[in-house]
Amino acid sequence: MRRHLPALWLALLGASPLATLPAQSSAGVVPGIEVLLTDSLHLIKGKRVGLLTNHSGRDRKGTSTIDLLFKAPGVKLTALYGPEHGIRGVAKAGEKISSSVDSATGVRVYSLFGDVESPTADMMKDIDVLLYDIQDVGARVYTFQWTLALAAAAAKKPIIVLDRPDPIRADRIEGNILDPRFASLVGQHPVALRYGLTVGELMRFLVGTKLIDAQVTVIPMKNYRRAMWFDQTGIPRVNPSPNLRTLDAELLYTGTVFFEGTNATEGRGTDSPFTLIGASYLKDHAAIAKELNALKLPGVRFDTTTRTIEAGYKFGGETIPMIRVLVTDRNIVRPVELGIRMLRAFYAHHPTEFKWREPSVNAAGRTRSIDRLAGTDQLTAAVEKGTVDALIAQWNADAVKFAGMVKPYLLYR
Repeated sequence: MRRHLPALWLALLGASPLATLPAQSSAGVVPGIEVLLTDSLHLIKGKRVGLLTNHSGRDRKGTSTIDLLFKAPGVKLTALYGPEHGIRGVAKAGEKISSSVDSATGVRVYSLFGDVESPTADMMKDIDVLLYDIQDVGARVYTFQWTLALAAAAAKKPIIVLDRPDPIRADRIEGNILDPRFASLVGQHPVALRYGLTVGELMRFLVGTKLIDAQVTVIPMKNYRRAMWFDQTGIPRVNPSPNLRTLDAELLYTGTVFFEGTNATEGRGTDSPFTLIGASYLKDHAAIAKELNALKLPGVRFDTTTRTIEAGYKFGGETIPMIRVLVTDRNIVRPVELGIRMLRAFYAHHPTEFKWREPSVNAAGRTRSIDRLAGTDQLTAAVEKGTVDALIAQWNADAVKFAGMVKPYLLYR
């Protein structure tokens, strides 16, 4: 029965499992920043503008949204806000970012990652409207969209989202709906793990369901279709964050990111983060890869390799055995299920050596990293008890439920 789930999953979400698109839309997708400048500049003319952005906020020619707004007629760019990795996107994951001044424009930059995660009244005092322009990855486990949600709720000023594509198709939803008890900056509100929305649609859903109280306007893209992969949009790709270096990595991320919450490595410190998973104790990686291949998970196969890990990461300086996840058909990959089954395989083969990372303190108290990533404590229980089939079935039902919840807030066909 399980081998038929991908087709069932697509049918429930109104998509064909065989649906494909040409390599690139002939018209090309026009991102929200360009639509704003050509069609909707009146929304910010004569106003003091704040911009929450990073290196991925740019037009199709590669010009930064910061520079575009700084030079836009009648617009006064008065403040910049930087998320995780900083306004230029080069800081390491989790590294605290300090406030500063943008050298190119002289505009003050406020950090929203580190000691402050939502803007204070002092940070917002010099703006009339806050714009957002950051490329998303389509995964709940990401900090940028939740920095926006926190800013929108705290700002008490109009928010304008300059929309961009969901790079891993916006017609695919997978995984559980977050339990609010496990809310954090990698999952602030009850949405599905692979949520199948653009950031503009996500904000419409959060406002429309009263999960946040904010005044939000979305500047939609032109020529965008939900079934597009990012490389079909015609928009030049930049890495959305330092360790998501390929579209395959972005696709797999919603499942392989679970390994961040373990003592195995998710591939940081290698040339292929989130497609390489390993640990020093994984001497039987060939047997595990064979076992995973026998599951016939759709759209992927597993191979073995070794890597020397860069200093500063798990197993830094060591050469360790790893499992490589190879995407063979991206249209049928189910990354969340893949991540769950890999966790189970690691645990089943190494119940003593495999560990969940220790709890850390967040706003809700002491919570394990894996539970924040999963948005629940049910994942660890299922992995340890060997009940992942039941968990996957439950999460598939969650995905179908979430698809119904978001329908009123969709902007694209």
